[in-house]
Amino acid sequence: MEDFLNTDGVSTHVDTAIEMTMLYLPQLVLAVVVLIIGLWIINRMVKLMGSGMERSKTEPTLARFLQSLVSITLKALLFISVASMIGIATTSFIAVLGAAGLAVGLALQGSLANFAGGVLVLMFRPFKVGDFITAQGVSGTVAEIQIFNTVLKTPDNVRIIVPNGAISNGIINNFSAEPTRRVDFVFGIGYGDDIAKAKQVIADVVEADERVFKDPAPQIVVSNLGDSSVDITVRVWGNASDYWGLKFHLTETVKLAFDAADISIPFPQRDVHMHHVTEALRAVAN
Repeated sequence: MEDFLNTDGVSTHVDTAIEMTMLYLPQLVLAVVVLIIGLWIINRMVKLMGSGMERSKTEPTLARFLQSLVSITLKALLFISVASMIGIATTSFIAVLGAAGLAVGLALQGSLANFAGGVLVLMFRPFKVGDFITAQGVSGTVAEIQIFNTVLKTPDNVRIIVPNGAISNGIINNFSAEPTRRVDFVFGIGYGDDIAKAKQVIADVVEADERVFKDPAPQIVVSNLGDSSVDITVRVWGNASDYWGLKFHLTETVKLAFDAADISIPFPQRDVHMHHVTEALRAVAN
């Protein structure tokens, strides 16, 4: 009798196992098939997305980030769908995941603002690596454009890290965006100097520099009658890469040319007249 009961009990468990297998095996097989096909489709979509962004010359950093974001999001949705197919309750899991996401979002709202700013910078590209810009009160050459920060390197080799959230919401001066730039100078001469001669000296110096464009033509005009000088404004155009070279070279060369032509560059002066002390005391006594 005991052997019979044991045999009957085993048979019951076997039947239950077979029943459960017949019930859940098709769902399990279907879930595995859906998972494999879904992963293949997601990988294919991500590759096609990458190829499209490469053809459109999207910033590589942004392209890689968007590919990772799309891949992770689609795979998370796929795993949740597969879990629900085999009978796992996903409602509470999604609720917990949503609450956790809200809490993390509130805790990292500053970082998320920088992240959003980084996406905007990488997408609209107001500047690129190698450009010289001024943003948030600092100036430098763009060394890196990261998701959360932009790294600048100043002319004296100082590394500055600026949050992308601030950059995307502020004013950006990009000095490298255009291939050409105008260089402005102001030279002061004395009131007793010959204006026409001074302008001709400047014109000769400007014309001798091959970096100065002929079109647009240089401008040499009297712009102001100051307290101690007649100011001559000079405006020349050249390549943006030659800006500082032109600025420094023409400033020095015009000064040397003025010296050779006996044209003075006055500096502010003030005449102080001092009367004899006794005369001042006599005036007070009277």
